[in-house]
This record gives sequence, C-alpha cells and structure tokens, in this order.
Amino acid sequence: MRTALESSESIKPFRLVKYFSLTSLVVILIPTLLLSIFISQRAKNELLSKSEQYALLVAINLNHQVFTQFVLPTALKYGRVRLSNPEQYQLLDKVVRNTIHGFKIDRVIVYDLNELVTYSTDSSLLGLSGLGGIDFNLARQGKSSSRLVSRGGFLGFELGTLAKQRQLKTYIPLRMKKPLSREFGQILGVFEITQDISEDYAAITRFQDIIAISLVGVMSLLFFVLRFIVKRGERILVKRAKERRRLEAQLHQAEKMAVLGEMVAGVSHEIRNPLGIIGSTAELLIQKTEDGDPRKQLSKIIMEETTRLNSIVTDFLDFARPTIPHLSECRVDKVLERNLKFLEFELEKRGIKVELHFAENGRPVYADGDLLYRAFLNIFVNAMEALNDGGTIRVITRYKEPKEDTLEIIITDTGSGISKEMIGKIFDPFFTTRETGTGLGLPIVRNIIESHGGTIFIESPPREKPQEAENKGTAIIISLPVDPT
Repeated sequence: MRTALESSESIKPFRLVKYFSLTSLVVILIPTLLLSIFISQRAKNELLSKSEQYALLVAINLNHQVFTQFVLPTALKYGRVRLSNPEQYQLLDKVVRNTIHGFKIDRVIVYDLNELVTYSTDSSLLGLSGLGGIDFNLARQGKSSSRLVSRGGFLGFELGTLAKQRQLKTYIPLRMKKPLSREFGQILGVFEITQDISEDYAAITRFQDIIAISLVGVMSLLFFVLRFIVKRGERILVKRAKERRRLEAQLHQAEKMAVLGEMVAGVSHEIRNPLGIIGSTAELLIQKTEDGDPRKQLSKIIMEETTRLNSIVTDFLDFARPTIPHLSECRVDKVLERNLKFLEFELEKRGIKVELHFAENGRPVYADGDLLYRAFLNIFVNAMEALNDGGTIRVITRYKEPKEDTLEIIITDTGSGISKEMIGKIFDPFFTTRETGTGLGLPIVRNIIESHGGTIFIESPPREKPQEAENKGTAIIISLPVDPT
C-alpha cells in the first residue's frame, strides 16, 4: 500500500493553461463565425427585400405603360391583341424597353394565363411554356412573389471572389387598368422581371469576408492576450504554492526544533550536571595519583570521554537553539584564512594542498563573523575527512551579480564524492556516515547560513574542480547576501 507521501507525489499539479487550451479558441471562434454569417445573411435578406420592392415599382409602372400605350391603342386599332402580329409585337417591345430604360432590369417576360411566353426581351424564349412554376401560379392568383436563382454557398458563407451569378426573378400579375382610376382590374397575364444582383451580392459577400476575418483576428488576439494573462496567473499561483510549501516546511521545521530544543535543554541539563561532577572528580584523581599509577591512566580516559560527551551535548544545543546572527561588516576571505590557519598543522599532516581564489576589491558582507567561522570550520573538517590520502581543497569567493549583491563561496575537495542518494539526506539531522559523528554538523551549518538569508547546496561531482579531481570530489556552494537587511 502506498504511503501518503507517495500518493501526494503521484498527484499531478493543476495546470491552468492546460484547461485554457485550443478548445477555448474554438469556443471563441465558432460563435464569431456564426455571428459574421448571421450579419451577412441579414444584409443579403435586406438586399433581396429591397430588390423585390424595386421590381414591384418597376412592374406597376410597366403595367400602367403597357396597358395605356399598348393594350388600349392596339385594341382600338386592331380590335384585339395578337402579338404574333409583328407590328403589335414591335409596339409592345418599344413600350417595354422605353419603360425599363434606366432601370437595372436584365429581362422582361410576359406570360399569358396559360403560362405561354408571349413576349420577352430575350427573343429566344418566345413560344416556350412552363417556365414560371409555382411563382407564376401565385401571380395568376393575384399574389406577387420573388425567387433567387443561385447555387449559393455552404451556409451562405463564401469568398467574394468565388461568388456566382445571382438573379432575382419577380412575378407580378398584368392587370387591366380602370379608366380614370388608379385601381387595377382583371388579370390579363403575368410579368416576369429579372434583375442581376450579382454585384450587390458579391459586395455583401466581401463584406461578410471582411467581418469574418476581422472578428477572427480580434478574437485570436483576445485569446492570446487571455492566454498570456492565464499563463502569468498560473506562474503566480505556482510561485505562491512553492512559497506556501516552503513556509509550511519552515513552520514544520520550527515546530520540530522547538520540541527538540525543549527536549535537548532538559536532557542537557540532566546530563551536564553529572558530567561536570564526573569530569571534576576525574581531574581530582589525576592530580592525586602518581605517574605510573594505572588509576591515573583510567582517570585520563574518563576525562577525555567526559569532554567528548560535553562536545556532543553542545552540538545538540547549537542545533536546537535558534541561531541569531549579530551582523557587522565582515570580510569573508579573512574568516576563511583564519579557518585555514587554525587547521594548517592538520592539513600539512594529511598532505592536503589548499588553493585560494578570492574575489578582489569586493563589497564587504554584513554577517556574524564568529558564526561563519564555525560554519566554514565544519565544512573544512568534513573536506579533510574525505581526503585521508591527501588531495586538494579549493576555495573560491566571487560576486554573482554585477551589482555585487550576493557573494558566492565555493569549497571543493578532490575526495571520493557523495552519491545522489546521500546528497538528498546530507542536511537531515542525525544523518552521518562516520561512526563517531552526531550528524548535526551540516544541519548546524545550514541553520547558520539561512539565518544570514543565504543558501547552501552540494554538488558531487562539482562542475568547477581541480584538474586532478577527474570525476570525483564534492563542492559546497554557499550564497550570502551582501546586506541581508
């Protein structure tokens, strides 16, 4: 069964941008395209309505002119209307053409009541029948109607350059006009008036294309702006989540340290009192026994172990108590030199070389020199432990930023290195690889560095190392703000 920690690690983090994906773009674009189609379709319907009204006005005028200038004169002169008579046909053609002259009319057809084409401005249609369809029947019943002759495009949406020819055919009854009256009487036939509205239709289609492209462009821009805002919001959320986890970890650590501090303070008090008595008693026995007496040697052993136990108790207290640095102007290179001077004898004894590369003319750091001395001393001791057969310790100080806001201290050794598994545990309290260690050295170092507002981490193998290190070695990298306040 998985632990709670493994279960929490398996949960993927919430990605806001993932949910604001291309689906959102599609959701935005589809209504945009539908809106552009709706607008252009309304414009086309308005065009058809205006064109139909235009045809009706032309038809009323045509009806009046044909009846007054052709039907009445012809009936008076010939007794009846017979368009098969060339003279009558030419008179009607003249009346029709004079009437539609100046209007955007492509063709006029006159049907008799049997749907036979008796007149047309296109002579090839004369004598044909059955061309009117249902619209002819409506006009014969006295109802005007129109229909658009066009193959059109999918959902009415098409590129303006591909718009096909469109004609609006309007069917109006041809009526007898009552003398001295504006009213019309008996239906004599049917007018079919054809208008070519291709140009107007193409203009509306181009307008539709412009609307669609503009809306798509605006909505796409809006989408990317919103996506940018969402990504930025997600980064803020991630940053806040990390900060929350860091604060929770700090709080958890502080709670542990508080409990540990109380326990260590009590235990140390109980241990140090007997240790003091044991140590003073052993020291008294050493003074009162003569050289060569076996009891004197045993007293020395007791004294040494008492000192070692007292040092362990001190480590516990140093780790558990909050570290409060007393900041003042501090030269870190001088602190490091003091550490190495103190360890000089031991370094020579072990055959360890030291390389120093200090930053020149840098800004001094505001820090607690004594606390830094303790931290660096612990690091140097660990490096020496890793170099039992000799080797090199390199110490580098440098400023990370051009403004010299942060000082970086890198302490590298050419030892055997640390495995990746151990690096993850190296700062855990009480974790140690030495039989005599307490496992509190590096945690104390971290507490000191973090109390200065700095950071510490380990690289093994280090990216920057002496040439003889090959792929081995360990680097402790410390970053200290020049002014923590």
